[in-house]
Amino acid sequence: MEDTAIFAGGCFWCMVKPFDTMPGIDKVVSGYTGGHVANPTYEQVSSHTTGHTEAVKITFNPEIISYKQLVQIYWQQTDPTDAMGQFQDRGDNYRPVIFVKDAEQRKVAEASKAELQKNGLFDKPIVTQIEDAKPFYPAEEEHQQFYKKNPFRYQLEEAGGRNQFIKDHWKSSQPEK
Repeated sequence: MEDTAIFAGGCFWCMVKPFDTMPGIDKVVSGYTGGHVANPTYEQVSSHTTGHTEAVKITFNPEIISYKQLVQIYWQQTDPTDAMGQFQDRGDNYRPVIFVKDAEQRKVAEASKAELQKNGLFDKPIVTQIEDAKPFYPAEEEHQQFYKKNPFRYQLEEAGGRNQFIKDHWKSSQPEK
């Protein structure tokens, strides 16, 4: 049995590895979603004219890892208080979004967002959007599994504030089952 989840949290390069390394994850694909142009290119999305957001589409086995666990992992990769980008990546194409495919995913995502706001971990509002999934377009091959293909450049991207933020805010948190 397989299911899918789509998350946007800044540069898609940095969103692959945290999911790709988890048991129950079959595939993580970098791509674009939420826009109004079919089959956009990286250059088009980067021009801020297509409405797309860089995202990852995760294929997973819900008997091994739940959607709720994926949402918790997602939160721990992002700054949920920053609506217009993540860390050094700025603009609408880097905005944080949980794209839900059905009412059950929406219920889980909304409850998780409310819990995150309530728990007081952040002193600013949680602004990550929860939106209905739109067509997902895989990014060009050079963007797939970037952390494996270009480890040095990937480390530079992670060092742009993401790693320190995650360490400072999520050091003791572990996803629940």
